[in-house]
Amino acid sequence: MGPFAGFENIVRQGEPLAMHTWFQLGGPAEYFAEPSTLDELVGLVRRCYEHDLPLRVLGGGSNVLVRDEGVPGLVIQLAAPSFCELRLDKNRITVGAGLRLGRVVTTAVHAGLAGLESLVAIPGTVGGALCKNAGAHSGDIGQWTSQVTLLTRSGEVIVRKREELEFGYRCSGLDEPVIVSAVLELEQDDPRELARRLQKHWIVRKASQPMGHQCAGCVFRDPRGVSAGTLIEQAGLKGTRIGGAVVSDRHANFIVAEPEATSSDVLRLIELIRSQVRDRLGAELELDLEIW
Repeated sequence: MGPFAGFENIVRQGEPLAMHTWFQLGGPAEYFAEPSTLDELVGLVRRCYEHDLPLRVLGGGSNVLVRDEGVPGLVIQLAAPSFCELRLDKNRITVGAGLRLGRVVTTAVHAGLAGLESLVAIPGTVGGALCKNAGAHSGDIGQWTSQVTLLTRSGEVIVRKREELEFGYRCSGLDEPVIVSAVLELEQDDPRELARRLQKHWIVRKASQPMGHQCAGCVFRDPRGVSAGTLIEQAGLKGTRIGGAVVSDRHANFIVAEPEATSSDVLRLIELIRSQVRDRLGAELELDLEIW
């Protein structure tokens, strides 16, 4: 097991990553681990630091495209119960980074806590949402975050308070390699009104996305004042195909991976979309999707 001697019970070599992502594409991780405790997580991070190995954390896999050749170093997934805890204390919710964002949103609404309901149909985990500052038109997770617990590259546990946190449009200043947990401070509201808003956001968002059975991912960040999907549609690119990768006919900012698709097909289609939108509309699209 080389650099992870002593961790054989939680580290696997050559783990296929396709099964862990929405695109269901790409090669294996050199090493893959699902730690059960914070101590195990700290130990793994320190081993990567000591052996100068790349380290990545995989959340829900909705925002990741793995290259066909796979990923060097260690990929960690925080799916164990100790990283998926949720505690309510008045208007504060403490959540583990591995918890699904949707679970946090619905729990808050049932408790009469407002602020997160517009995030209901955003996939992925709390850690991924914080890293990218996930949001919708009426707000983002960063504005409600009062504290984040992180691991540094050397495996040190640190806590950053609200005054130390910086969140921007679909980005954050959380540049440490691992998010462990966070505290969100929300506002009291009528649970029935919150439930109505939640349902409205869910219906609107789901109506415009690819069908649930499709392997797909949202690709570009929305430029200020216009959606990336609108630009791609205006460029006449709905339904454009390279190999098994196709621009969705339901929402042009989604690429659907058909059964014969490869990651290379998706990457080539991404570059085609960017060049065509640039040439035809003079707009520059920035990737929201992470390429591993």
